[in-house]
Amino acid sequence: MNWITSLLGNLNYGTILFLMLLESTVIPVPSELVVAPAAYHAAGGNLDVFLVILFATIGADLGATINYVVAYYVGRPVIYRFADSKWGKMCLLNRDKVIKSEQYFDNHGMVATITGRLLPGIRHLISIPAGLAKMNYWKFLLYTTIGAGAWNIILAAMGWYLHAIVPEDQLTDKIMEYGEYIKIFLIVVVLIAGGYFLFKYLRKKKASKK
Repeated sequence: MNWITSLLGNLNYGTILFLMLLESTVIPVPSELVVAPAAYHAAGGNLDVFLVILFATIGADLGATINYVVAYYVGRPVIYRFADSKWGKMCLLNRDKVIKSEQYFDNHGMVATITGRLLPGIRHLISIPAGLAKMNYWKFLLYTTIGAGAWNIILAAMGWYLHAIVPEDQLTDKIMEYGEYIKIFLIVVVLIAGGYFLFKYLRKKKASKK
């Protein structure tokens, strides 16, 4: 999509908000190539890094809200049909991805809305099972803001750091390289946290039966 590439090359607060809105729906816009480059330019004095994070998070909230509302009102059959359609495939979406996000939501409860925002492949879809489950919107929005805000802070920190060590013509390659390390780290952290809370839950449940 050439128009997305054009917007990525002209980052300002408006384009940051709009691109992150798209990223949180089903349109394939890599958040790494929005927030990190914007923070890179902020480190050079062209933008304010705190406003970058703010507008990126607002955009993520708006996009997630669109997914939530659609899923809330149209239901699972329509979501699945879209995922299997030509338009769904153009958005790099398929039924398996939707099912995976539903399973993650079901297995981790409402906290999945926070942790799901940190996981690749689930991040932009976790709002769909929240809508299907008719989760309270204000709780959904709060958890989405926390998760999306945390992810945007991580990306902004990476972009700010890269400004000191990477010339701009190498920025995209380095973002993708560092981004892979960050994804692996976050997956490990989420798995450890999930295991810890599961252990506490099972121990509490076992104790209540005594």
